[in-house]
Amino acid sequence: MKNGILFDLDGTLLDTLEDLADAVNHVLRQFGYPERTVGEVRRFVGNGAALLIQRAVPEGADPEPVLAAFRAFYDAHCQVKTKPYEGILDALAELREAFTIAVVSNKPDSAVKALCADYFPGVYAWGESADCPRKPAPDMVRKAMETIGVERCVYVGDSEVDVATANNAGVPCLTVLWGFRDRDELVAAGAKHFCDEPKNLPMAVKDLLLADAAST
Repeated sequence: MKNGILFDLDGTLLDTLEDLADAVNHVLRQFGYPERTVGEVRRFVGNGAALLIQRAVPEGADPEPVLAAFRAFYDAHCQVKTKPYEGILDALAELREAFTIAVVSNKPDSAVKALCADYFPGVYAWGESADCPRKPAPDMVRKAMETIGVERCVYVGDSEVDVATANNAGVPCLTVLWGFRDRDELVAAGAKHFCDEPKNLPMAVKDLLLADAAST
């Protein structure tokens, strides 16, 4: 049985928070709305751009024009401060020697593809698009597994959305602790398997795959 690894992007592979916060605040200023702190944006991300902006605008404001402005601005400014977490590139290089990997994200597809082409060339990457329900629906995971040709996978993410996505798709979830949520939130969301540092990612993934195989 061919095994693969699916990754979330924001908070898992890339530290995108400052660019997201800058883009949110740029469009909030453009519409005359109060800005948000980085901490607030950290809590708002994870469910796609539409919900990010819906949470960021003042109550009662129409989020649609703000969302359109955000998408355009972020597409052009998604790589200003964004960077891979320390140790991620080495971890992915090791994992790619043994597994087929892919990225599945609720970030807009255009930004996902641009970022992954730059930082993780050759990795199949899929973001939010109109033709597939976003996470935590299982559709993106199943489509990615089909596309990269794997029958079993581990899903690696940093949020409660990722825990729910893996559960809905019927695959094991490895939750990283360097991302946008703290451990207590993740445990409350049902996370059971954790990785504390990128350098430990290859071993944690392999151990979880072995455990999953032994249980089926």
